[in-house]
Amino acid sequence: MKPWTEYGATTLNELTEALEKSYGVQAVELHRIHAGTNTVNFRVVDETGRSWFAKLYDGNLDSEREAIELTAYAGRAVPVPAVRRTLDGDLIAAPLPMSLWEFVDGETAEGGLTGARWPAVGTVLGRLHRRLSEHPRARPTLRPATGLRDVARAERNFDVLIARLQARAELTSFEAWACEAAQERRALLGHAGALLAGLPALTTHVLHGDLASPNLMLNGDDVAAVIDFQPPRPGFVAWEIARIGCDPRTVILGDQWIDGLAVLLDAYRSEHPAARPDDLRSVVAAGCAHTLGSTYPLSAPAPVPASLELYARARHQAALTMLDRLPEVQDRLSAAGGRPRSD
Repeated sequence: MKPWTEYGATTLNELTEALEKSYGVQAVELHRIHAGTNTVNFRVVDETGRSWFAKLYDGNLDSEREAIELTAYAGRAVPVPAVRRTLDGDLIAAPLPMSLWEFVDGETAEGGLTGARWPAVGTVLGRLHRRLSEHPRARPTLRPATGLRDVARAERNFDVLIARLQARAELTSFEAWACEAAQERRALLGHAGALLAGLPALTTHVLHGDLASPNLMLNGDDVAAVIDFQPPRPGFVAWEIARIGCDPRTVILGDQWIDGLAVLLDAYRSEHPAARPDDLRSVVAAGCAHTLGSTYPLSAPAPVPASLELYARARHQAALTMLDRLPEVQDRLSAAGGRPRSD
């Protein structure tokens, strides 16, 4: 496959030909969508004026196929974009590896959750997890919360990152800040380990795998689609709720995330009554510990795009905020979304 990160007229012509040969789609417009890390994405407008989302792969196609199948599985419960099969009935085209999807109008949740978005997202997330808890790949299982983040490994990763940055003769402004942030987080990893050790056993089952705000499409306050599923792998339910409920872009908006998260969890439980209260009460602690122990994107190689630098700073601030407000939030969740249902 050609390096689509540096596409030109030749590669765009190849994409146009592949769309017609594999899907019978005559593309009249191709617009690069600068999103995603493992794929190269385009908006395709066909001769009828209909828009499609083309995702080009340069990785393990078996894993990508599993992710597409999981999207369809989840689509029985929540809104997802429909995949268009090739003329041969395949999920992924060849020889140019790609999938073609219904184009979903809307915006991502990267602006943060506020107002009526909290119950809307909680409702969809509850339906999603209720559906995924039935996936045959991994039935719900209780695991020690310490499995959510290997603190010893995190310490080594931070030590390597800090030493690498300190060894440089000259740092960019982002690298200088990242070095300071890494040292601050490295000093807090003991707290992260203690948080996880103090949690009860938590539920794991098949999850979306990357349920952050860029992968939640909104139409106003409603969820238009959940996108970009990963292959079906078990993970901690509490962490996936935290990925979206404690997304850095939301936490940095102000204290509204504390009450908002309680609203989200209440809506979640209404759609997924079998959810364990321990998992819901542990959401913020799990999100805090996991984020404190992550070197991403502090370790991103230069040059760091402005959008990624903003996210790095927001993620660092959110981790510290969650740690600082954790006792208050735990009390709030115990009094609301984390309490057992009585109905």
